[in-house]
Formats: sequence, structure tokens, C-alpha cells
Amino acid sequence: MMFKLEELIQATGAEILKNKTDITDFEISTDTRKIESGEIYLPLKGENFDGENFLDKAVLAGAEGCFISKDVYPKNANLVLKVKDTKNAYLKLANFLRCKVNPKVIAITGSSGKTTTKEIVYSVMSEKFKTHKTFSNHNNEIGFCETLMTMPENTEVLIVEMGMRGFGEIELLSKYAEPDFAVITNAGSAHIGRLGSLDNIAKAKSEIVKYLKPDGVFISQNNERIKKFALYNGKKIFYDLDDVSIIESRPSYTKFIYKDKQYELNVEGDYNVENSLAAIELGFLLNMNYDEIKAGLKSYKPIEKRWESQNVGGYLIINDSYNANPESMKASVSTFIKLYNKPIVILGDMGELGEHSKELHHEVGEYLKGISECRTAKVFTVGHLAKEISDTLKDYAEFVKNFENNDEVAKYIIDNVDVGTTIFLKASRSMRFEEIIAQLKGEIKV
Repeated sequence: MMFKLEELIQATGAEILKNKTDITDFEISTDTRKIESGEIYLPLKGENFDGENFLDKAVLAGAEGCFISKDVYPKNANLVLKVKDTKNAYLKLANFLRCKVNPKVIAITGSSGKTTTKEIVYSVMSEKFKTHKTFSNHNNEIGFCETLMTMPENTEVLIVEMGMRGFGEIELLSKYAEPDFAVITNAGSAHIGRLGSLDNIAKAKSEIVKYLKPDGVFISQNNERIKKFALYNGKKIFYDLDDVSIIESRPSYTKFIYKDKQYELNVEGDYNVENSLAAIELGFLLNMNYDEIKAGLKSYKPIEKRWESQNVGGYLIINDSYNANPESMKASVSTFIKLYNKPIVILGDMGELGEHSKELHHEVGEYLKGISECRTAKVFTVGHLAKEISDTLKDYAEFVKNFENNDEVAKYIIDNVDVGTTIFLKASRSMRFEEIIAQLKGEIKV
């Protein structure tokens, strides 16, 4: 989106050090590799890089000018704006656009399910409104700013996914998003390695209500920890899977009743039904009618690596390896083994669990032992942490085997598993389970 010079100054409080430009409208770029002529380069900083080291490169690539926080700038820059902190300036520019366009802002966070919930909400909102959303899982402060910078001027509903790795991060996003609606999908054990306890996780997620508008609405899974820490004086709605009646469930389809109304999803899994409840509540809050909400739910399609179904080398692969934590792994695996006959489940290490890692992997195994269908499943695990799952199931499931890496499990499948078998993949992204798929396709030699 374009900014006038006075808007850049108004939003960031920047000091003009040089102004020899004839351009009146500017776009912002933070990447010298994608700079286009006439743009303003805003250099960001991280632990291992400093964008201000590339000011000359940006101007040579066509940037009309740049933001700086130091006193050094390229002599051939036509416009130079100085701010105290460039990332803070980026956030302020994003907030300026939020206020200028003034869409209804829906902020979504949670230990698991936030990306899926965002996508379902987007599918529903798009039935009635011009809707913009966070791309993929770009849910940190930089991704937030990118989302606002790419927001069309006619946006009516903005959906912002908010992730975090520690305290204060969601509060920062909430401050600059100024949400009209805030959603917490759950507060589970993801990031427990960083935050130390389930209470701390719930507390960090609950920061989303810090800047929720007083006349807004807080929507959340019915969770006691969230209720304890998400202190908001405005309207609150808590949804619960116990309020749902599942009337049909089969591969790639679920029909259910919620608050006396019937809905359909072209995906399976109770957890997907639960994720859809926030979208239903938001739809009615934004004066959508039942038919619009129902149509939006039915048109939802999972994004890549979110229960993605594909035929690979003669096998039916259900790829849910976008990410994993104990809660999401329990929910997705239990759904899979109940819906498919004699399946193979491949589970990998779950990350960011800290000192609780072994215990939580073991807990997943114990949970699966409580599902009778697991007796007829074959369970493969990859990695030393996931071995805790297979060790727990070794005398329970039909066949259990642990592998050191993706190469080993792919080769074993090719050599020992009948074509036509359904295989489910679940792990943290760091396990790179897409390598298994590539090897089954023959793209990588095993």
C-alpha cells in the first residue's frame, strides 16, 4: 500500500535528513532483493543481521530513499528519514494502515489450531466481506506488518494470526492490531520448553485481549486457564466441543450440529469441528446469515501440510506435518486411525518442549494406547524423542518400529509396505517430513 511523505512522518515521527525527491507516493520495502524503483527501503535488524548494512545496495537497486536509525546514509539517496528504531517504525506504519483502512480486525492465537482456524474464518468471512489474512504462518511482528502492507484499500475484514515464543510478543501485536475480535483456540503444551508451565502459556496467549477494543468480543475455547488469565471486561463467548453433535464423520467429510444448526466441513476430525466454532460465532457477530456461514465452512480447504491428501508412489499420503505439539498430535492421530482401515502412522519428534520432551512424547503414546483402533495400526516413529512413543506402543499396536531418519523410513516403506496403503505423517516442521514424500515420489534416491 502507498504512503504519502506526510503520512510516513505522521506515522513514525521520523526526522527528514534529506529530501530531494519528486515522488509523492511511496511503497515500503524491507528486502533489498525485491526493491523496485521509487520505493522506500526500511532496514530491519535481527540477531544475526543489520539491514542498515545494505542501504547502498537498496539505493543502487532503485530505492528512492531509506529509513535509518544511525547517522550514515547513501549520498545518492533522494529521501532519508531518521527514526529511533526501524522495527518500531514498521509497526507504526502497519498500525497507521490499520486505522486508515479501518477494517474489522480479527486476531487469532492459540497453542495449536490457530492457522487452521484463521483459514476457516477466512473461508467464512469471504462469503460476505472483502477479506484479507495473514499469509501462511507469518505470525510474528514482521509477518504482521507484511500482512498490513499488502492489505487492499477496500478490505472490510482483516484476519491476523498471532504467534509467540515468549511473554510480551502477543501483547505487542495486539497493541498495533487494535483488534475488534480476539480468538484463543486453546492453551496447551506447545512452547512449554520456553515458558515453563501451562499457566505461563495461557498467560502469554491471553495477552491478545490487552488491546482488544472495549466494545469488542473475546472468543475462546472453554478453557479454565484461559478464563483465569484473559481478563477482559467486554463481551465474552466460550465455545466447547461438548456443545456439538457429530452426525456423520468419514474421510474428508464431517457433518455436525452446533446450537441447533447443521454445518458441513470437507475435512475430518473433531478438532477441525472445534476450530470451526470460532468462525461460526464470528459470522453471526458480523451479521452474516446462516446460509453464508454454512457455505463458508463447506468451502474451506486445508492449506499445504495441514491434513493434505495426495497419492504418492501408489500410496495415499495424509500429510499433517505442518507442525506438531502433544495436543495436536493426539487429536490428529486419533482421528486418522478411527477413519482409515489398517493404516500406517509415521510420527516424528515434537520440538520446543524443553525438559518435558521425553515425558510429553511418552504421554502421546499412552494416550494412543487408550484408542482401540490403535491395535490394528502400524506405528513408525522417526527420531530419538519420537522413539518414546513407539516404545510405549510396542506391545500394543499391531506393528511398531523406530527409525533414525527420513531416509530409513522411506526406504522401509518402498521395500516393505504394499502399494495402496494409507500413510499418515505428523511431526514438527524441523523433522522435514516432506523429504519422505519426495523419496516416495522418486525425487530423491533412497
